[in-house]
Amino acid sequence: MTNNNFRKMKFILSLLILIFSSLLQAQSVSYKLSMPKPQNHYFHVEMELEDFNEKEIDISLPVWAPGSYLVREFSKNINMVKAFDENGNPLEIKKQRKNSWTINKSKNKKVIVKYEVYAFELSVRTSFLDLTHGYVSGSGVFMFVEGHLDVSGELKIIPFEGFSTVSTALPKAKTKFEFSYTDYDHLVDCPIEIGNQLVFDFNAAGVKHTVAIYGDGNYLIDELRTDMAKIIEEETKVFGQNPNKEYLFIIHNVVNGQGGLEHKNSTTLSVNRWTYSGSNYIKFLSLVAHEYFHLWNVKRIRPIELGPFDYNQENYTDMLWVMEGFTSYYDELILLRAGYYSQNQMLGKVESAINYVEGSVGSRVQPLAHASFDAWVKAYRPNENSSNTSMSYYSRGSIIAALLDVMIIENNKGKKCLDDFLQRLYSKFYEQKNRGFTSDEFKKELETFVGDNLDDFYAKYIYGTEIPPYEDVFGQVGVDVQDVSSTYPDFGAGLANSGGKTIIKSIRSNSAAEDAGLSVNDEIIGCNGYRVSKADVESVMKSLDKGDEIDLLISRDEILYSIEFTMTNRFKPKFYLSINNEYATSTNITMR
Repeated sequence: MTNNNFRKMKFILSLLILIFSSLLQAQSVSYKLSMPKPQNHYFHVEMELEDFNEKEIDISLPVWAPGSYLVREFSKNINMVKAFDENGNPLEIKKQRKNSWTINKSKNKKVIVKYEVYAFELSVRTSFLDLTHGYVSGSGVFMFVEGHLDVSGELKIIPFEGFSTVSTALPKAKTKFEFSYTDYDHLVDCPIEIGNQLVFDFNAAGVKHTVAIYGDGNYLIDELRTDMAKIIEEETKVFGQNPNKEYLFIIHNVVNGQGGLEHKNSTTLSVNRWTYSGSNYIKFLSLVAHEYFHLWNVKRIRPIELGPFDYNQENYTDMLWVMEGFTSYYDELILLRAGYYSQNQMLGKVESAINYVEGSVGSRVQPLAHASFDAWVKAYRPNENSSNTSMSYYSRGSIIAALLDVMIIENNKGKKCLDDFLQRLYSKFYEQKNRGFTSDEFKKELETFVGDNLDDFYAKYIYGTEIPPYEDVFGQVGVDVQDVSSTYPDFGAGLANSGGKTIIKSIRSNSAAEDAGLSVNDEIIGCNGYRVSKADVESVMKSLDKGDEIDLLISRDEILYSIEFTMTNRFKPKFYLSINNEYATSTNITMR
């Protein structure tokens, strides 16, 4: 090839690349969201696709909401999916999968998709609409174009005529109710509150924070400003920086609060409307601390499996114990640092978590890593046997965080703690590599801070179900651990009153109730020839010693059975934690 031909070829290739790049940049997906009749609970969505080259376009609705690890089948709420060209002519559209549709766009440069979303589940992960307000959890409302999650666009909200305010972390665009987004992840990571919510601002850690509150409650705005700012300041100190310029709290004051869900620069909290006083208020502040801590731990520091997301199916990881467990440890630790807990109160929180976990039957069955991986199929689908076979990666993960904090402090002679390890993950994987880490990478980084190989630790406590040596570990930082485990007679069945009947609701594995052949949903009618109530059964069981026998009359599927019952013992691990006042520094694992 001659030099001239080479130059021509190079010019043509450059021109093609330029043209192709311009075509990609011209692509956009924009949405209009309206709610003309809120009392029927339908959001109306209009999705405009522009400059896509494919003759057929696949659009899909996610099956899950990031941060909530359950396939929720959001497409069950979708009605009337239709497609049109820019002149309003109908286009052929066909449903291909439970959550996907194919549009035959032919040569049209613009496609308009219209559909309705039924929204009547007010939680932090689902959407809701009525005459009082609207709440949008994006993954259950906005469809995406398959293969084009990186396309940017705009969202225009047309509020119901009685609604005056829209609160979202999406950047403002042209008008009051128009917003922009950089890609689909960004769009659905910004929940939206629409209505007449109370809105106020405060500054903390150099960041403007906005709070949007729906629903009446006993809150005091000045108190919230002060206390939420303290938490934010303390959490920012953990990492040495706050990645946001602005942050939004959406708070729903309702009868049955459901917790919170994290996002990259916002969160939604669902709490009882009278939660803002006494011990309940401290629990609220702990929830604030938990969800805000997630803006670092999970939204930026994350397992590699949690982003980019696959919205069409489960995204499995065995590290939710780090994402949720570490965060659960810090949501209490931050309250100590901010002055809401004493040292003894914080120690009591650790003790409570240990006894809850170690006293759970499922903790001896399901390893921590398995609890993380199986969250999709077990954690959010509990049944009457769940307590026998599973455990919480939140609670056990928080205990592991406490143990690792102590191990890091001891290895570094008090100069470093778990904070420094998290700073390392943030710097190396988020700032420098801009990606998540693998399980092996996480373990390797952790070993450098602990100063030891963690193969045995992982085998026993992450992939195994052994009880950690609490006394040996916590003793290194001035915390005495007393083993107060006990063996005692125990019925092993959970009872409930139901329509005047005493019904068995749960059976503990290897218990006297299981040995006797009792089952969940059995009705206990009599004991030793006498009719009994729930209180009677519980009183009788408390009076029995190991080996004592009684006769039970039960009804199962309306058939009467006589059951011979023999009381057995239960062993339950339990620990008591206290500060060793003679310890040289009079400290414990929480002091950092």
